[in-house]
Amino acid sequence: MKQKFITEIKKREGIDGAYVEIPFDVEAVFGARRVKVKATFDGVEYQGSIVRMNGVFLLGLTQAIRSKIGKRPGDLVNVEVEKDEHERTVEVPEDLLAQMQDAPNALAFFETLSYTHKKDYVLWITGAKKMETRMDRIQKVVEMLEAKKKSK
Repeated sequence: MKQKFITEIKKREGIDGAYVEIPFDVEAVFGARRVKVKATFDGVEYQGSIVRMNGVFLLGLTQAIRSKIGKRPGDLVNVEVEKDEHERTVEVPEDLLAQMQDAPNALAFFETLSYTHKKDYVLWITGAKKMETRMDRIQKVVEMLEAKKKSK
């Protein structure tokens, strides 16, 4: 069930982070304390998770979304949230997949990682501007996976 509300954007102290507080009982509405959601902030779509910190349910508001909607901490924002029932998957680039297939332990460990850790690795690789950098990153990722290290 989609929930709609207007709330103030709050600042996360010490970093350039922001969030909104969820003004309803998340556990009663969604059946869990931590829940993956599809949300919109002033109509801009976002996928994330509602989490509980210090007794308050929160949903992070990225810098990219704040820029798109032209808002900052202290401003009011229209929020819509609904439980995201779809399994989140990461499209693994062919060149990374080929390297991991040559390193079965790396591939096996990669398959155990959460969506977020997989996404972080893939974004780091696809964010390379030069092919040489991309290949170096792929090699580093495979080495990290073989050592059973998660992305940061």
